[in-house]
Amino acid sequence: MLRRDFLHRTSRAAAGALLASSGVAKRLAAVPALPQKFSAADTVTLGRTGIQTSRLAMGTGTVGSGKHSHQTALGIAGLSRLLLNGHDNGLRFFDAADSYGSHPHVAEALKHLDRTKVTLLTKSWSRTAPEMRADLDRFRKELGTDHLDIVLMHCLTEGDWTTRYQPVMDVLSEAKQKGIIRAHGCSCHSIEALRAAAKSSWVDLYLTRVDPVG
Repeated sequence: MLRRDFLHRTSRAAAGALLASSGVAKRLAAVPALPQKFSAADTVTLGRTGIQTSRLAMGTGTVGSGKHSHQTALGIAGLSRLLLNGHDNGLRFFDAADSYGSHPHVAEALKHLDRTKVTLLTKSWSRTAPEMRADLDRFRKELGTDHLDIVLMHCLTEGDWTTRYQPVMDVLSEAKQKGIIRAHGCSCHSIEALRAAAKSSWVDLYLTRVDPVG
């Protein structure tokens, strides 16, 4: 037996023993089969937005902060080509953010696409009404578009954010009424913020990130 075959079989046996001893195998066996096959390019409706787009979004913010991410490290040409490749394979949903620094890269991709066929989501760290108004104007210029499909308040952690940041929410509500954005919501980075989002009738869409402790 080749060494690699031995290692492969041994690792599979060890994994099987671990699953069996932990009871995970039984829980997995109890999960019902999916009623149908799903595809990344399936058309779905996002949250309460009414927006229909591809099931899978093209993200631009792996380890994203300080106007940089793994994706933006590809450069404007590199990331825009990546987004266009995703579009060629049926993906119609681009996920950007100010903190990722990905607006110029997404803007370059949009130059080659029918804007009405792409769902564009971005995120703002603004915590005051004037900051959010300025961001909405700047984001549209950076992305080369007259409207933004979805704007999220980025990285919320406070359990009382729906009252603390009401002025910011009002700006986004007004922008939605004016057609500047189509939907608004939040990106939650704590379980407290997520619980508040789930209870809020204002939230059209929320994304979650709860980091493990320890």
